[in-house]
Amino acid sequence: MIAREVLAVKERLGFDHLELTCLPAEFHYRPDKIAPAMDAAIEKAKAEGYQHIFVGYADCGTGGHLDVVCEKHGVARMAGPHCFAFYQGEAAFAKVADGDMMSFYMTDFLCRQFDAFFIKPLGLDRHPELITDFFGNYEKVIYLAQTEDPALEQVAKDAAVLLGLGYEKRFTGYGDLQRDLGKLK
Repeated sequence: MIAREVLAVKERLGFDHLELTCLPAEFHYRPDKIAPAMDAAIEKAKAEGYQHIFVGYADCGTGGHLDVVCEKHGVARMAGPHCFAFYQGEAAFAKVADGDMMSFYMTDFLCRQFDAFFIKPLGLDRHPELITDFFGNYEKVIYLAQTEDPALEQVAKDAAVLLGLGYEKRFTGYGDLQRDLGKLK
């Protein structure tokens, strides 16, 4: 879910030495798959001779299981509970987390993949009456924008209208992602 952003930060930092391997974004539907898949990916990378490995996942709903895998292999990961926190910056997220409890976050990735990640898998294209069942407890969409892209912002605004929610945009840039990747010199 953050591959494009990692590549953008890599280019910005001029890190030719950084290579990216991705797990399927769909694992966010089933966070119990993240830690075992990451364990296998780290083992494979080590077998291929990689010595310095950094996990580009926050906890992402693994309930601490990802940390167990990282500790087992002696690797670090992105700090925080999820990408919504590291894009805003963990300190900034901590200040707004309680107030955002009833908010549906969107990122550039989620705007690009709104139909594929939400509309079709939830069946909302076939059963729009389910929108209130899935999103009825939210109050607003908060678009955490990594880039200034009017087309992506329009997707977020349209999503808010479709879901019957208020709308707010916060330009975050790459937040702590750039800071944490910058440490990988």
